[in-house]
Amino acid sequence: MARASGADANLLVQEATSALSFFDREPHAMVTACRRLLTRQPAVGALWWMSARLATTGDARSEARQILEDLREDRTPRELAAALPDGARVLLSGWPDLTVAALPRRGDVSVLVLDVEGQGHSVVRRLERADMIVEDVDAAHVAGAVEESSLVIVEAGALGPAAALVDVGSVAGAAIAKATGTPVWLVAGVGRQLPEMYWQAIVERTADPDLPAFLAPFEIMSLGLVDRVVTTEGLMLPDELAPSDCPLAQELLRELS
Repeated sequence: MARASGADANLLVQEATSALSFFDREPHAMVTACRRLLTRQPAVGALWWMSARLATTGDARSEARQILEDLREDRTPRELAAALPDGARVLLSGWPDLTVAALPRRGDVSVLVLDVEGQGHSVVRRLERADMIVEDVDAAHVAGAVEESSLVIVEAGALGPAAALVDVGSVAGAAIAKATGTPVWLVAGVGRQLPEMYWQAIVERTADPDLPAFLAPFEIMSLGLVDRVVTTEGLMLPDELAPSDCPLAQELLRELS
């Protein structure tokens, strides 16, 4: 699986969960399959959460059903939609699947989409189909886009104790927003908040020492740039986040070739 433009992370995790549930009577094969998946897709935080739950349960099929229910019942988009200020103009970058699901719930909100690596056009088309007021902005004009926005929204592919893995272009927008006093909200859906052990593995596996930083496929954003975090529990300050309840499975940390 690959997270291509327009491929929602939650959908990828749901498909993986359904496939892995067939290993319910083969726990060793289950762990091997999870390790293979995490080696190939280390940046999708919810895959680590899903794999950890399946690797530590005694009933993989039942746990898989619960994981699927948790993903489908994720309240994060609803909480984000409810928390948005009236008449807000928000700035997005990358492909923030939960945010894109949330915004059409609010007909009074307009959107600026920072076009980074060609993903902006897909986001614009999806929001236009929902009859939203949305405009594509070239990434070179990020400072002006922040100036025209009342809120910058960044979505976490994975969230660690002090930083988040985000789409390219997000850190620049958040840093400019922080400097100019524009609020920055970080969206972290079900399964994306992880303990330090998994977070460090994600950082190590997504960093390519042979690539210069300006070619990296993801960025790491400090929570120091974030004013509020939106989770399934609602809108909160970063230091109000409870520790991740994701189970720890050391065996998942061994990469497969």
